[in-house]
Amino acid sequence: MVFRFIILPKVIIIFYEIYLGIRLINSTMAYESVDKLQTVLADKVFSHTKDPKKAAGRALGTLVEIITYYLLKTWGLNNQISIERGLEEYGNPEITHNVEYSLHPILRTHSINIENISKSLTSNQILKRLSDSPFLIDEFQKKSNHLLNNGILRNACTIASSDHSFLLASIRDTRNSEFTLNLYEQSKKPYAIFECKRVGIEEGNKKGPQTIEKAKQGAYVARVSSSLQKIRNENGELQGIIYRSDGSYTIRPYINLLEEIIFSDVKEYLRRFILTVGIVSNHGNWFTSNNHNKELKVLAQSYDWLLFLHDKGLSKFIDNLLVSPSNKYKPIKDTFLSSYTEGKRKNQFTKVQMNFEADKLLLEYFNKNIDTIEKWFNIITPKDKELSHLKEELDALSAKKWRDILT
Repeated sequence: MVFRFIILPKVIIIFYEIYLGIRLINSTMAYESVDKLQTVLADKVFSHTKDPKKAAGRALGTLVEIITYYLLKTWGLNNQISIERGLEEYGNPEITHNVEYSLHPILRTHSINIENISKSLTSNQILKRLSDSPFLIDEFQKKSNHLLNNGILRNACTIASSDHSFLLASIRDTRNSEFTLNLYEQSKKPYAIFECKRVGIEEGNKKGPQTIEKAKQGAYVARVSSSLQKIRNENGELQGIIYRSDGSYTIRPYINLLEEIIFSDVKEYLRRFILTVGIVSNHGNWFTSNNHNKELKVLAQSYDWLLFLHDKGLSKFIDNLLVSPSNKYKPIKDTFLSSYTEGKRKNQFTKVQMNFEADKLLLEYFNKNIDTIEKWFNIITPKDKELSHLKEELDALSAKKWRDILT
């Protein structure tokens, strides 16, 4: 008798175990907690790492960032997005803080066609084609970034920068023989920032000091970034104060003043104003959007908008695209696997670097399911507002005559 053994590739075995684990979690826990999912990922994907649970937690945090990024792109804000920019404190520019995403005024735009003859698109290749563009190229310093490098796309790719602006490129369309690129100049001063906060529990602890400290860090950045500042009176009522360039100021109830600024065209209000948005997701510490603990309260009183990405939404994203996708979306799953399993060569599933095919499919998925995806978020603050109101505010800010405002 001859016995034949079929040895499956390790990655297939691992992901099948994850699939079974998530199906079990979803059927028995009813999306009770993504912490359960983190444990499965730690055991089945990140067991080769020094700290599997921490590695799994970082991967889940990356997914929250990716969901936020493609939500913004689906809202039509691709050209305004920058990633991990240094944000100057208002009135104290010597101190800067990196933020996940910032939205910037667009000063100029242009498009070009470029031959698709290699696997790479470099800043140098693109800049050589901009001699007849509206950009003042002599004022810019070239960056060495690749917009496309061996099938990996660089999101919000900066190809050059000047003293007051950034020059970025993105791929708008592809044909067999050429790419159509969007080129856009962003002002260095953003009009909105988005930060994602996801804090895990130290093994063996119900809570940990790192949770409140990270919440305080995010709250600090939110409170020092904008010219519209928050103050409270003795009764705890939240007021807003904003200074003009001559030193005069306006004080009013915060929400009223916030909305007045966003929908006004007053240059003195807008020139240093930044709308602050936080995205939080449950990790055992945040509790729920209806049951706020100390960390969530700290963030809610600091950001202009605080959105809660609930476990069911995050689990839906993981299940639909990373565990049991349709054949169309299978390349997204393959990209995730190639980036986070043992023996990976290069991570191509992050907010900065994304597999080119996976990027197109993620955009398609978000555009097709945007109504459902928007329901993944609960609004913690401001009260009695909906996500549609945030979109209206971002659209209003995006449409301002920024070249006049900032001069």
